[in-house]
Amino acid sequence: MVRLKFSIELNYDIDPPGCDFIFSLHAAKTRHQTVVSESLGISQNLLPHLSTDPVTATRILRLEAFAGPLTVRYDATVDINHYTAAPEQIGEVAVANLPESVLPYIYPSRYCQSDRLHRLAVKEFGHLRQGYERVQAIRDWVMHRVAFRSNSSTGNTSAVDTLLDEVGVCRDFAHLMIALCRAVNIPARFVTGIDYGADPGLGPTDFHAYVEAYLGDRWYLFDPSGVAIPMGFVRFATGRDAADTAFATIFGGVRGSAPVMHIEAIPDAQGTLVVPQHVPYALSTDG
Repeated sequence: MVRLKFSIELNYDIDPPGCDFIFSLHAAKTRHQTVVSESLGISQNLLPHLSTDPVTATRILRLEAFAGPLTVRYDATVDINHYTAAPEQIGEVAVANLPESVLPYIYPSRYCQSDRLHRLAVKEFGHLRQGYERVQAIRDWVMHRVAFRSNSSTGNTSAVDTLLDEVGVCRDFAHLMIALCRAVNIPARFVTGIDYGADPGLGPTDFHAYVEAYLGDRWYLFDPSGVAIPMGFVRFATGRDAADTAFATIFGGVRGSAPVMHIEAIPDAQGTLVVPQHVPYALSTDG
């Protein structure tokens, strides 16, 4: 089990008459991710509304803020007890046998135009043995095809754009991998959170986007960007693509600065410290 402690601070300057926010920055609560402790600080005297999506476990914070400065800070400690499996024993699931809750993740979506990438995906991956290894091959193809470069894309950049530009940030890698998976009938979804173990040369700790593919009977973790360690992922929001999972959606005039974030691995209740590392087996925090 991994225990991770992290903090997120968001700072805004809001124009009159005020602004509505929808945040997805709370750690999700699943069978494999337990929130040990958490606290929320809001600089304005506001009444926060926190709810949980019953399907994805995404926790949604809504605020109706006044004009002026606003600081939102979230601190949490989470335990992650990963489900593990041998990759060679994980197969794909025929579309006819997919659970209904998984079906939305085989269709094209705003940023993951799997219908436009069908021919490419079949050419590159259609001949490969079906299962975890094929998804890993898609992940490797994206990682080697696209170069990671900060500030190289915009909020409108799609999977097709990333394929053509061959450059992007974590969300772009995730969108392209998801689109290619769906193009060969593998359900794939977009997950956002914070991660422990990213290369410090890439800059300060930030939000991270990664991929989950549905194989066997659960969702398994993949990081097509290659800059993070899947064992160190803390799940926040889950959806079809970035349109469903933004850490902040803002309605009104506002100026913000870069998030201030910190994460560390700490000993668990028994005093055991487990530091996230790359492993040869498949990982899941689904459920």
